Amino acid sequence: MSAALTLARPDHLEKLDALVGAFHAEEGITLPADQRRKGLQPLLEGIPHGAAYLIGPPRAPIGYLVVTFGWSLEFGGLDGFIDEIYVRPGVRGRGIATETLQALPRALAGAGLKALHLEVNRTAEATQRLYARAGFTPRADYMLMTKTF
Repeated sequence: MSAALTLARPDHLEKLDALVGAFHAEEGITLPADQRRKGLQPLLEGIPHGAAYLIGPPRAPIGYLVVTFGWSLEFGGLDGFIDEIYVRPGVRGRGIATETLQALPRALAGAGLKALHLEVNRTAEATQRLYARAGFTPRADYMLMTKTF
């Protein structure tokens, strides 16, 4: 099974939306379908603030990844935040997520990406091991904090 990344385009909306819906259901994220699609559409149309990638063959993707972009003085330029990553349950445990997380920085390096961040549940030990295998490390003395509007 290959974790090849394909930059999602507008014609991928149906497949991507189905994967995002499955991930949200699994994680208990309640977001109306129309609102979810409104969040995805600009990513597929080339908004500069983020990108969506299909994992696996575009005709039958096995997952997806969404990365958003920012600017960091600390890291010296463009940084990214993995907003969501999902691999279908039936193909998990085969190294696909690890391969995807290792391929993403290579895919974005040409754009000048300096750092890539992600968020993980403090109690999700298996997920933390996955991220560590892909080269992510906790930042000592830092904690993600959020304010919603």
